[in-house]
Amino acid sequence: MSAEDLRASHSDRDQVVEILRDAAGDGRLTAEELDERIAAALNARTIGELAALTRDLPVSPDPAPPAEPGRRPKDVVEINQRFGTLHRSGPWEVPRRLDIRMHGGDVKLDFTQAVISHDTLDLDVYLSIGGNLILVVRPGIVVVTDDLTVGVGEVKVRVPGADEIEPVVLRVTVTGRVRGGDVVVRYPRRTLGQWMRGESAL
Repeated sequence: MSAEDLRASHSDRDQVVEILRDAAGDGRLTAEELDERIAAALNARTIGELAALTRDLPVSPDPAPPAEPGRRPKDVVEINQRFGTLHRSGPWEVPRRLDIRMHGGDVKLDFTQAVISHDTLDLDVYLSIGGNLILVVRPGIVVVTDDLTVGVGEVKVRVPGADEIEPVVLRVTVTGRVRGGDVVVRYPRRTLGQWMRGESAL
């Protein structure tokens, strides 16, 4: 039996309803959409049905709050979240260790503008119900996934060309388990304007 086929609990349904109401308060859902999704959440029988109702909604702040000058970043950050999308971008602080437990959603960490105070990051993840892990990096950031277990899915790590190799400023070691999703490590994609002008995304 897959994780999506597991029976949902009352707590699971209540949490999804709370996420839906927050999204409506932010203007992401109309009143009609909110009523439809709440009705579907209260009648959902499985985790997969609940996950489908929040897959297009962010749960964590995006982007993350910028780093405050003069404040030392945390060494260890733990995130335990159900449903939605976990997204870190902009000038977010990279800790020495980041533990992520995501049930029913995707994780995207964008390092292109991140504030890096350590030369290593231990990233331990557990993604259930087909969640994907996407790491957007810049030259000088190396990602190692040798000790990561992927159930059903692919690991796609972009290897820089010979002319792109730069001194390593951050080494990210990814461990943990991804059940039924993909792991992608890539450079940022170019915008349409950058593509038309022949510019790099970095």
